[in-house]
Amino acid sequence: MLRIHFTSDDLARTRFAAGPDPMWELNISLHRLQRRDASVLFGPWRRRVAPGLPAGTRLLTTLSPARGYTCDFLTPQTGADLRTQTAALRAAPRHRLRTDLETFVRLHPDLRLPSWTAELATGSAQVLGRIADTAHAYFGAGLQPYWRSIDDEVRHDVALRSRALVRDGWSAVLTTLHTSARWSYPVLTLDFPVDQDLRLDGRGLLLQPSFFCRYRPTVLFDPVLEPVLVYPIEHRPGWEHLAPAAPAGHPALTALLGRARAQLLEAAADGTFTTTELARHTGLTPSNASRHLTALRHAALVSSRRHRNTTLHAVTALGAALLSGREPLLPA
Repeated sequence: MLRIHFTSDDLARTRFAAGPDPMWELNISLHRLQRRDASVLFGPWRRRVAPGLPAGTRLLTTLSPARGYTCDFLTPQTGADLRTQTAALRAAPRHRLRTDLETFVRLHPDLRLPSWTAELATGSAQVLGRIADTAHAYFGAGLQPYWRSIDDEVRHDVALRSRALVRDGWSAVLTTLHTSARWSYPVLTLDFPVDQDLRLDGRGLLLQPSFFCRYRPTVLFDPVLEPVLVYPIEHRPGWEHLAPAAPAGHPALTALLGRARAQLLEAAADGTFTTTELARHTGLTPSNASRHLTALRHAALVSSRRHRNTTLHAVTALGAALLSGREPLLPA
């Protein structure tokens, strides 16, 4: 069992992630590939992506095996974009690498680590670079084409639970995170493959819904790291037929604006979003998304306004007309 110990301060600091976490989804999707389970849910995705995966994917599956412990350093900076996370991966401190590899050996006595992991334990920038490059390549081949669907499913879960929080409070939310969840303040208990206690000690808890998580929630092994509970979402009917997203829904729009700006304009048409949210939705870095949004704003296709410490973006009437192919209504 996993027991998460709260204080009143922890409840006040518990929050949902805004969307899917790239490195958590990457690692858990590797488990789905290796285990070849949950065929109804993940079989179509697995069959589509397996032939195109990069040859170096074994670098990742070595440290993120089908079952059991996955090295904590492979999920850095929860909640960040992929580029920020892989930059943190490249800079993983030596003590973190050494601790994680020692834990891996202890918890996987039946698995033999390859020789390159000894170099990794010394903090080798070369090996870390290879792992980060492989993570980028794997994400591009296996997750990026489906990221919009993944993002939509995870945000749908957050929206449902946020409404439940407003209506019924934290007790109702925590007890529905998983069928095994039991909440008796100050402890949340969940099924887990080992006996583990996580004491939040005033740090709060990040609730991270995951598209590829299937059977039970998971946490980082080292209790000194940021407390995060990754839990499986309920997939909406029909998602298993998801197809890779097209680079943009309007080929002519892509030719006119470029792929990145066309994707941003289409993403912004779904509502009002921050720069970071639009970056996540399109797979761009926040800095690139900001630059392209500035260009769209100058062209009067997107409007932007400050709200507290963020900037919110929405499609203008002209932008909506361009997306729909209609002639815009202009003032007399």
